[in-house]
Amino acid sequence: MERPTHVALLRGINVGGRNPVDMQALVECFRDAGYGEARTHLQSGNVLFTAARGTDAKLEADLEHALQQRFGFAIPTLVRSRDEFAVTIAAAPDDHGSDRLRSEVFFVKSPLTVDAVLDQMPELRAGVDSIAPGPGAIYFSRVKALAGKTRITRLMAMPVFQQMTVRSWRTATRLLQLLDEEQPGG
Repeated sequence: MERPTHVALLRGINVGGRNPVDMQALVECFRDAGYGEARTHLQSGNVLFTAARGTDAKLEADLEHALQQRFGFAIPTLVRSRDEFAVTIAAAPDDHGSDRLRSEVFFVKSPLTVDAVLDQMPELRAGVDSIAPGPGAIYFSRVKALAGKTRITRLMAMPVFQQMTVRSWRTATRLLQLLDEEQPGG
């Protein structure tokens, strides 16, 4: 068996009872679309898979079409190769994911750029929120003890947020571990 070479981050499924997608059906959709070794992590739309062809943008378009056909609604999809994903994780600020912070990665879907998001970033709360740009992503953290005072919801209410998907730091680092694990029988 091959090791997954890509991760697909699906936006807006299984959130608050909206857009329910069964994980086994999701795996079958990827396999039916010609992608190998598909497997999911958690219920929030993280799919590890192999793909021998295409750029991220081409894979995204192909997967979005297959998902629309299978589930009957649009599912924005961001694809990163294992190496691209590893670079994003490695570029995080040193304290990202520390015990005193709630840390997340806001993955940005092309053609949107990190710089374009930062240009529109609403004012965040000093001493609570922190952001840093990264390759294809923005690292966001808030102090755990003050998390209720965050202003990141202002960004989440903006139209530009529809072109991003968020993963907790724990989920993002676990996805990289899964991409790097030796597959059974491999």
